[in-house]
Amino acid sequence: MTARTVLTIAALTLQEAARRRVLRSLAVLTVVLLGLSAWGFSRIDSEFGGMTSGEAKLTAALVLNLVMFGLSLIAALGTAFLAGPTMAGETESGIALAVLARPVRRWAVVLGKWLGLVAFGSGFVVVAGLAQLLIVQTTTGYWPPDPVTGLALLAGQAAVLLTLGLLLSTAVSPMASGIVAVGLFGSTWIAGVVGGVGRALNNESVERVGTVSRMLLPTDGLWRGAMNSFQDPTLLTQFSEAFKGTRS
Repeated sequence: MTARTVLTIAALTLQEAARRRVLRSLAVLTVVLLGLSAWGFSRIDSEFGGMTSGEAKLTAALVLNLVMFGLSLIAALGTAFLAGPTMAGETESGIALAVLARPVRRWAVVLGKWLGLVAFGSGFVVVAGLAQLLIVQTTTGYWPPDPVTGLALLAGQAAVLLTLGLLLSTAVSPMASGIVAVGLFGSTWIAGVVGGVGRALNNESVERVGTVSRMLLPTDGLWRGAMNSFQDPTLLTQFSEAFKGTRS
């Protein structure tokens, strides 16, 4: 009975998310990003004056990571502001009180909403990410070495942000929970960049900043894992060989 209740609440949460304006904003931003990336990838060869096959693959792999970061940022903004109203909004409107007055356990309500939001956020990331990968393959011929792992890690990042937003929404207003979640996402990413600089300079104290930030909020670590999955290591480890081959 409890499992059925959780699944019912998850389904209702999915329906509610599909009706929100956030979904339309996500769709518009995603379509714009995919359209711009399709145009940009199709222009890579012509703009750089005829590259070798190795050069084209290396450029496509690097630009793909940049575009995927843009996609993850859109997902972060959307999922954070989608999770916020789920609990706080229903508490303020009194809907949560009406539901909890019934013989429904509180943890079942929270778990059901969490499952629904995770399904929504993960589904969005996987569909949009797969569309982006197909665009890259069609325009440049590049296909990442481990796309399944990369998309799974991006979906995990969305799940972490949804969980954070949902937890924050139980204590603060919907708008505040979204702002705090996005702020922490950006702060963690910046800390990861700082840690990377410290690693490059062999400065353990600075490098520790990135390590600690990933322990507090693993979004940056998940993103870096996804970036490695989308990047063919042979293009960098064998840099000179990657630039050999016929003209594309």
